Amino acid sequence: MAEVKAKRFIQSSDAPDGQAYCTNFGAHKPGMSMTEVAEYYSKWAGEYEQDLNQDRYQGPYYACMAVTEAFPVDTTNRKSVSILDVACGTGFLGEKLKKEGFVNVDGLDPSDKMLDVARAKNIYNKLYCEFMSDATLPIDNGKYSCVAVAGGMGEGHIPCAALTEMIRIVKPGGYIIIVMREEYLTHVQEYAGKLENFFLKLEKEGKWKRCSQTVVPKYSFDNNGIIFKFKVC
Repeated sequence: MAEVKAKRFIQSSDAPDGQAYCTNFGAHKPGMSMTEVAEYYSKWAGEYEQDLNQDRYQGPYYACMAVTEAFPVDTTNRKSVSILDVACGTGFLGEKLKKEGFVNVDGLDPSDKMLDVARAKNIYNKLYCEFMSDATLPIDNGKYSCVAVAGGMGEGHIPCAALTEMIRIVKPGGYIIIVMREEYLTHVQEYAGKLENFFLKLEKEGKWKRCSQTVVPKYSFDNNGIIFKFKVC
């Protein structure tokens, strides 16, 4: 299904958009392991920002919007809000958060070359070259006010089980914000019939509470996105 849709978009688009879509699809092919995905992004790092410019990829914009809504400027000292940008890549979301007054932001990504680009921007206090999985990260319990994920979900990307680790590192009353392509809920094997059920399971266990679920247009190329916002208990 995903391959058919990719071919259809590439055939109907101009050459630059079609090539960018094809390159992005290459990071989400079914069957890719997390290690293979990280290696793919490292090879792509030099052209990533050109291929996924703001006209083609709105994930960081939507994630930043959700974070700013969670921490309103009129009631929050944003300098005191600690955020982990998961799957931070080259720093698209970090740049936007900094413009909104969030200065206590760390980044996490498994691709060392993507992190090299992010590091040069000097927007993160600390960078972790780590996979977001069910493995315990070198981060203390309840360290962050918010974990934000923009574009980190997909084939071979963040597994469902990683949600428990996200919850561990967010302080009670803090937020977990996940922005992803809507169709991945049904098209990605790791998520189909599992991810939303796991959301519900964690809520029934009293780990978090779902605050909102919003479908947004043109998240990535012509694909809808979905924003999930959870409050950690």
